[in-house]
Amino acid sequence: MNVHENDVGTLLGTWRLGDATSTAIVLQPTPSDDAQDPLNWTKWRKAINFGLGLFYVLITFVLIDIFGIAYNDYVIELGMGYQDYNEITALNYVGLAIGCVMFIPLVYKLGRRPVYLISLTIQLATAIWAAKIQTLAELYPLNFIQGIGGAISETIVQISISDLFFVHQYATMNGLFLLFQSIGAFLGPVAAGYVVVGQGWRWQWWWCAIFLGMSLLLVFLFFEETAYVPALQGRPANIETVPAGKKDDPETGLDITRQSSTMGSGPSADRSWLEKLRPYTVYEGSVLHHAWQPFILLFRVPAVLYTALTYGILLANFAVLTSVATTSLFYPPYNFDTAGVGLFNIAPFIGSFLASITIAPLSDFMIVRLSRKNGGIYESEMRLWPALPGALFTCGGFLMFGICIAQGRSWVLLALGAGIFGFGFVTCADIALSYLTDSYQNLIGDAIIGVIFVRNAISVIILFVLTPWIDGLGLEYMFVSCALITLVITLGFPVILLVFGKRMRQSTSELANKFSLRQSRRT
Repeated sequence: MNVHENDVGTLLGTWRLGDATSTAIVLQPTPSDDAQDPLNWTKWRKAINFGLGLFYVLITFVLIDIFGIAYNDYVIELGMGYQDYNEITALNYVGLAIGCVMFIPLVYKLGRRPVYLISLTIQLATAIWAAKIQTLAELYPLNFIQGIGGAISETIVQISISDLFFVHQYATMNGLFLLFQSIGAFLGPVAAGYVVVGQGWRWQWWWCAIFLGMSLLLVFLFFEETAYVPALQGRPANIETVPAGKKDDPETGLDITRQSSTMGSGPSADRSWLEKLRPYTVYEGSVLHHAWQPFILLFRVPAVLYTALTYGILLANFAVLTSVATTSLFYPPYNFDTAGVGLFNIAPFIGSFLASITIAPLSDFMIVRLSRKNGGIYESEMRLWPALPGALFTCGGFLMFGICIAQGRSWVLLALGAGIFGFGFVTCADIALSYLTDSYQNLIGDAIIGVIFVRNAISVIILFVLTPWIDGLGLEYMFVSCALITLVITLGFPVILLVFGKRMRQSTSELANKFSLRQSRRT
């Protein structure tokens, strides 16, 4: 890949991270001189803020993904059928798709903090409702509203990552996000299975309400606003290089070059704890464009479309795997009880965990090394290489699970396939999300809305057609056809972007820069 100095600072997705002769890396995006700029926060301050966001993601995905654990209880007590289950689950995804579009303008107008609080409040209310339902009909609006409540969980955490961290940290932070998402999605049902067996299915929702209440209280008391709008004040850039031998970045073990931005009002006074408790801050400017801008980016910017289709097909595969496992493992030849079905989720969690602690930090380490070979210039396409083996793991694991469960093979083989799928899922998702953040850091809020909308739309379609799809092709060939579609998307798009990605970024740079100028940005 050729060095293009003129692209640094003008082409989104091209960054200067250092040079070919030094181990130091330049912090990108460039922090201001203000200590209250979230990029300049201390490590413990960032850790508390991001940690609360991760706990919020964890409990949100527990709430979203434990519904199927009590499938047999719903059948007995509420008369729910398999098609009812898929339709109710699909309505949850409809809520997730619509909610993210509803909330994103508030993120920019009122800040991140109030949206976390609103989301947790809605989810707390739905958890209590779920614990008290009496009829099958209630599950339809309940799951829709529950989806709306949890819709912003992925979007706002991605925005928080771009608020708090630097380019060479994005994959690691996305890996942590996906790890906590996996804990909620995979281990949440494990715990729910034991709760259902020991305390009854209503208590799985009461426990969710308890933890959502805890999260709401912690966010209210300790979560600081990360939206930061620097004031324009021209000053010469101040560059400070950490002395050689001082390893300033624990994730890469590399020296850091600090370059303060010409944007910023200089040091500002720290706010008191009571000032930080303010529930919202009104930011100037219109936010209406955030309602339609995500869809223009989705259809005109290839990186957004790639991430949307990748994330969408991954979640659709997860929904298929979960639906089939939930409704099949209760019956011969497996005869799992509720706790056993919950325990099965440990397999994909192990795969997800291994990918989160290996592929994510390896990706950040890799881009620093590749940038140095490229004269210190980082092109966001350098991030894509791990997606190639990730696609093979995803499709291989999904296919292994599908064929084995269709043929009634040992549950051990099912678990192995689910574990391989979990490893590939996190690998592909982490690379896609990090590539998008690298390429369009200033636009990540709008870009990720399009991604989440498509992701949930694909899941809705898949769940509505899953029953007739299985009836038409049979369970085994349904998995084969789904795996082939997944392979085309998760392998084909990265190959195309590795070859043509930068030219595509150049061709859409005018549009991206135009949208970027509509919101506060860093230079």
